[in-house]
Formats: sequence, structure tokens, C-alpha cells
Amino acid sequence: MTDKPTHAPWRNFYGRRKGHNLRQSQEAYLAEDLARLSPGAVDWEVNPGRAPLDLAGLFGGRPVWLEVGFGGGEHLVHQAASNPDVGIIGAEPYINGVAMLLGKIREAGVSNLAVHPGDVRDLFDVLPDASISRAFLLYPDPWPKARHHRRRFVTPEHLGPLARVMAPGSAFRVATDIPDYVRQTLEEVPPAGFDLKDEGGTPWDDWISTRYERKALREGRTPHYLTFRRKS
Repeated sequence: MTDKPTHAPWRNFYGRRKGHNLRQSQEAYLAEDLARLSPGAVDWEVNPGRAPLDLAGLFGGRPVWLEVGFGGGEHLVHQAASNPDVGIIGAEPYINGVAMLLGKIREAGVSNLAVHPGDVRDLFDVLPDASISRAFLLYPDPWPKARHHRRRFVTPEHLGPLARVMAPGSAFRVATDIPDYVRQTLEEVPPAGFDLKDEGGTPWDDWISTRYERKALREGRTPHYLTFRRKS
């Protein structure tokens, strides 16, 4: 058996880490709330041996959901408020989005959320096998140029680890307004260990519209919603 690495591997990262200057209130959210809401064992310095996260300790034994790239956090907070019997982890490397989420968490008063402010691949390293009951990928970065399609989330580099951490029968929801992203999703996700259960233009019953969906509709693009199930 090969020993696990004890230092962070070099990984290409192509998205933005930070945008415009944060407001003073957002800086306060990051300073006061982020450490408390972040599962520290994701940090390579804290957990160089990559011991699995103690999800039972984190969420009290509740089922655990995962949102990959939560944007401004409105969907994540909506799901947390609507499902207090579930623990939800949101992974987002864009610190402006993290700050927006922290403000929404304060406003909503939800306590069943954890936040990983970084690359979801580092989170996958420490999530136990079959530990995630539902996962969301909502309006991900489209990387529209053909030479950049390998940067999309729906590639084996991401889907393999995702499949490992998802429980058999669990749902993987994808929303996008980019037709070619739909194409690649339908091509790449099933071979990673998922069955397609539904696709079309109607969102899920518990859906809340996000700013990315509203932008797509304003600009004349049609949202598409896909649901996959992790194979047993």
C-alpha cells in the first residue's frame, strides 16, 4: 500500500480566488465566523496525514450533503434552513462568495453548515468513502472554449473522487445553462459510476432560483437540470 502524501500536492487551479475588495462587514464575517465553520481537518498543515473528517462529530450523525461551488450561497443556505436534519458542506474557492455566504448564514441563523473555502479536491481527500447523501453542482464555471473543457468539474479528475465519497443510491444534481456543458455532463458522469435519472428544463421541487439562473434567463439562455444516482 502506498503511503498517503504528507504535503499538499501541486494541482492546477484555474478559477479566481478573489475579486473586488470586500466590504468591512464581509471582512468581519471572514475574521469572526470562517474558522468556526470550516472543518479544520481539510487543512494540509492541520491534517498532513489526511485522516478522514469526523462527520459524526461535525454534524451529530446527520446525513451529509455537499455543494460544489456555492457561488453567493443562497441555495446552500436555503437547503440548510429547509433541512435542519441534514448537515451540509459547501466548497468554494472564491473568497468573495465565501464572505457572501457567511453573511447569509448569520441572517438565516442556520447551524447545520460547514464551509470549505478552497479547492474541493482537498475536501475530497478527507471525506470518508460513501459519506455524502446528496451533492449539488449548480451553474459551474462553463469554461466555454474547447481547449478549456478539461478544466470543467465534469471530468474524471473530479468525478472519480466524487463517486468515491457518495453513498450508493445518492443523488447528484447538476444545473447549467450551457448546452455544451450538458453534453459533457451526459458523456462523463455515467462512466464515473452514476445512472441518469432525469434531465430537462424543470427545476427540482425544492429549488430556489440563484443569481446565476436569473442572469441566464435575462440573457436568453435556457437552464437545464439533470439528476444522477450513484450506482450501488
